[in-house]
Amino acid sequence: MKPQHWFTYEGTDIFHIGASGAYTYKTSHVSLDADGCPSAYHPNDTGLDALANAGFPHKGWRSVLVVDPQNHSKPFVQPGGPTKGFFISKTSLMDPNLPETDPRKYVDAETVPYIVFPGAFHAIVGTGTWGDVVMARALGATDKHSAAIVADGGPMKAPLGEISLKLAAALGGHNPNPRNGAGAPHGTFQYVVFPKSRHAPPWRRTAQDIETQAKGLLNEIGDWPVI
Repeated sequence: MKPQHWFTYEGTDIFHIGASGAYTYKTSHVSLDADGCPSAYHPNDTGLDALANAGFPHKGWRSVLVVDPQNHSKPFVQPGGPTKGFFISKTSLMDPNLPETDPRKYVDAETVPYIVFPGAFHAIVGTGTWGDVVMARALGATDKHSAAIVADGGPMKAPLGEISLKLAAALGGHNPNPRNGAGAPHGTFQYVVFPKSRHAPPWRRTAQDIETQAKGLLNEIGDWPVI
């Protein structure tokens, strides 16, 4: 089925794929998201990502870091475990059965391939939401591809192309560094998103489970659409 142009978002053309509800787009923009990783942010700024990228200590950090339930003026510091002393960074997709202060509640950017929806894109009816599955691939000779999940929300007017560290590595990145963007994959990437594909509850899921579902949905629409 030939994809039909749906709309253009921040310079990226979005194409509907038949009556499936799925859509696809291509972009060369890549930005790296470490959110959900238990070691993403540290009070001494020694985490995977820079505290400035979490909006800390200035305005905005409450949308990224878990608030200390005993002192709402500061982020919660993990009291134990392998990442003791680190803050907890949130993702929009989360396990409803775990408390806010449990790092396992969120989607770990180091171990789960995921994409980020900018706020304005998420607000468009039909684009899907947290927990929907995705297929992503690097166009060109590498043929690198991966299943993924929509797991986080980004700035309102950001371009498409923000991805987790795990997805960045799967698409050809090498030791991707969210602090400065080093190691991010380069080239043009195609994404196929399957709205209304999320499970109930939408999280927790294994990477294998996500891959099986996403590959099955891609097969249902006749493999990678050409745009």
